Amino acid sequence: MTQTTSSGALPEAVRALAEADFSAVAGRFTHAGFTVAQPADGILTIKRAGAPDRASVLVSVGVHGDETGPIEVVAHLLEALSHDATKLAVDLMLCVGNIGAIREGKRFIDADLNRMFRAERGTLAGTAEAARADVMMAATTAFFDGAGPVRWHLDLHTAIRPSVYPTFAIVPELIEAGARGKLIDWLGAAGIGAIIMNPQSAGTYSYYASEHHGAAGTTVELGRIGTLGQNDIGQFAEAAQALDALLRGVAPAAAGRAPHIFNTAQQIIKLSDQFKMAFGRDTQNFTALPQGAEIARDGDTVYTVRHAQEYVVFPNPDVRVGLRAGLMVVRAA
Repeated sequence: MTQTTSSGALPEAVRALAEADFSAVAGRFTHAGFTVAQPADGILTIKRAGAPDRASVLVSVGVHGDETGPIEVVAHLLEALSHDATKLAVDLMLCVGNIGAIREGKRFIDADLNRMFRAERGTLAGTAEAARADVMMAATTAFFDGAGPVRWHLDLHTAIRPSVYPTFAIVPELIEAGARGKLIDWLGAAGIGAIIMNPQSAGTYSYYASEHHGAAGTTVELGRIGTLGQNDIGQFAEAAQALDALLRGVAPAAAGRAPHIFNTAQQIIKLSDQFKMAFGRDTQNFTALPQGAEIARDGDTVYTVRHAQEYVVFPNPDVRVGLRAGLMVVRAA
């Protein structure tokens, strides 16, 4: 059952999106003349027939079931836009990711969904999240099939731990330069403080959309994790305004600040159950470490800082063996 606030029921728009109930908004967009479809549970597409030059925008939330802030933001935004439906200026796909985990109020059912967007899944092939990723990839392929050259994928998350930069994003390096520049400009307008350029897939949804469908994709971390219905929506205001502008085809209200750019220095892979981080669980994202400092130890393998200074992001010793337990980045701009 979807979580409710301590003071009572969730706002109807939030409840509906969290439960993947698109009936109300789908009806409004259909009435406004759009072609509306629900190709799978938790997935809604809204297209304008006979408009091949429209941008195609995929927005995903809830890929981790406990990251609820973006669900609330998108629910309110979509509700408002559906009452002004003719202003939707893009073809839109909305994906509510890990529906089962959202309903149970936890991060995942069997394993991290945002590591499943890859061909090789090893021992995770039979998990609920592997099956869900297959559904999401099929819908993504159908959405972008025949789409024009302007393609976006904004995968909206919130971070588990505190961060030196409260908002930051991961951007695949393989995105075409022009599209990547426009994406970075949009992230600045959305109030994103830092961007990590990622040269290699870790099986994430946004990297998949960029690699296989030519989308300007990004994983966006919008502040801290929170309980559905109890998030401080104010912390998402800049991102909400920028997303609303994108969907309406207008320039953002403000140009935004240029985010700090970081390059990936190394990925820390958990090789065995002996894996141990060299710092505590309270370590913030973007904590700086000096050259030579130990990052983690895994049996005979010792990860150390290779550059004059590297910053640790997403340190998580509890991931499954074979997955990324942390990311080390260096400042580029």
